[in-house]
Amino acid sequence: MSTDHSFQPKIIGIICNWCCYGGADLCGVSRFQYPPHIRLIRVMCSARVDMLHILRAFSNGQDGVFIGGCHLCDCHYVTNGNFNAFSMVQVFRKILKHIGIYPERLRIEWVSAGEGIRFANFMNEYSEQLTKLGPLGKAEGMDEKTLAFKFEAVKKIIPYIKLVLTQRLHVPVRTEEAYHEFFKSDEFNRLFKELILDKLAISLITTLLRKKSLSTGEIADSLVLSPSEVAKHMIGSSKQGLVRYDVNSKRYALA
Repeated sequence: MSTDHSFQPKIIGIICNWCCYGGADLCGVSRFQYPPHIRLIRVMCSARVDMLHILRAFSNGQDGVFIGGCHLCDCHYVTNGNFNAFSMVQVFRKILKHIGIYPERLRIEWVSAGEGIRFANFMNEYSEQLTKLGPLGKAEGMDEKTLAFKFEAVKKIIPYIKLVLTQRLHVPVRTEEAYHEFFKSDEFNRLFKELILDKLAISLITTLLRKKSLSTGEIADSLVLSPSEVAKHMIGSSKQGLVRYDVNSKRYALA
């Protein structure tokens, strides 16, 4: 974690038109101070924020991404889209952590149109937190190529993750308590591991194999996996026709 306070983080905020943007506007009118290096993008609902938007922001060098919406159960749409945004962020933060990125870089907050001071306080606190973390990648000990490689692997499975969110990680009761309870539960951790981590591991492996063929040991060393884990994924990927094994070189390559 960086201690260089001369570092100024690049931050993108994607915020709801009806509440959070109103709060940001009130913040400006009231002359509440918050860091000038934060760039805001207005959308009609926080549910309009896609994982690809977040991934693109990080891929383009943003050190932090925050999503701002109406308070839960106070969405301006009957679908209560901010619950969808909340679910998406919980899953994506776990993915970031798994690939070695500080999950604190992604935040979601609820701000009403009358909470200008809350918006300013959050922005100041968030900027300070990112300043302490340091630049994306460098603070995590990754070079640009490693960071791009991991983001590419995540991008490949985003359509699948969206499906999992709607079909298997759906919380039946739309209350703040129910959502917080579910995403902190052992059940969520189990489903995340079962449904997403294996797919992410395979995506990382196949992305790695795009450059050159590799042995089980080389793949394991590159991705910090055990050889047995790599072998398990390779067997499944071979059956699906994603990879092939060369018995002479004892290496895997893309099919």
